[in-house]
Amino acid sequence: MVGDIITEQGALFLGSRLKRLAERLQGDVADVTERAGVPVQPAHYALLGTVDQYGPLTVGELADAMQISQPAVTRTLSRLLEMGLVESSRVHRDQRHKTISLTAEGRSVLVRSKLLVWPQVEKAVAGVLESLSGSFLEQVAAIEASLAERTLSERALSVSTPEFSIREFSDDLAGAFREINIQWIEKMYRVEPADLDVLDHPRERIIDTGGAILFVEAEGVGVIGTCALRKTGERQFELTKMGVLEAARGLKAGEFLLRKTVERAHSMGAELLYLLSNRKSAAAIHLYEKVGFVHDARVMRKFAAQYARCDVAMRYRAPGRKS
Repeated sequence: MVGDIITEQGALFLGSRLKRLAERLQGDVADVTERAGVPVQPAHYALLGTVDQYGPLTVGELADAMQISQPAVTRTLSRLLEMGLVESSRVHRDQRHKTISLTAEGRSVLVRSKLLVWPQVEKAVAGVLESLSGSFLEQVAAIEASLAERTLSERALSVSTPEFSIREFSDDLAGAFREINIQWIEKMYRVEPADLDVLDHPRERIIDTGGAILFVEAEGVGVIGTCALRKTGERQFELTKMGVLEAARGLKAGEFLLRKTVERAHSMGAELLYLLSNRKSAAAIHLYEKVGFVHDARVMRKFAAQYARCDVAMRYRAPGRKS
């Protein structure tokens, strides 16, 4: 049987051994990204993360920050530009002063990566490293043996999805409230004056009139969704402007947020909690039904006229309640 000279001559072929280990790790991470539906190669993440945290940056600044050569940065950038994840803009006529920043698609990919890839990989790697001891070469051998027993991709499957928490409205979150809602409204409908009135003046239209705005936040990512309670009468609230960033959908963040918003409405004394929607929002309507909302003709007659797109009206019915 042919031996493994790279392992046998550990110090002599250390660079080759580390490169082999890196390729193995990146191959496993590629499995995780593919499973998450994220169209990024593991080798792209360092550059995307650097631009996300410190950008916009020139090519030279990127090379310095990542401590790699400018040609290496340029090769990765060319691919990311083709994919539409980054964009370059010229600050001066000199080509060297082009700055690199994330596109909207690039920001979306990073949000999904921070939710579905990075935490899983980080915890999987920590699991591989936790029992290391001995010299560096012995540690490398232990990492290789651990990965042979169970790959990072397999370990990542056992890592739970990110923890969600609720944040209250503050003026610095007004932009997030507008951006999250504009995203889904523009994609599915036409933004109406009634939408803009609330989205441009959330404190005046919702908070100051006795309502509330909640945000769902994911650990390591930040705010990914929002929902409002607009007071429309004595002990009467409209559940409105609920949206989750497209990159964060499918993780049950919307259900978490909706249930917390219903709880808040009841703590505020709501006797009638209703919402207005459209049949095109089939996934959202299914979620409302799951949580306890029922279709209601009286709500339709009384409130639907404020939105041209409204053809669905629902009210919340607590579990076990018949009317």
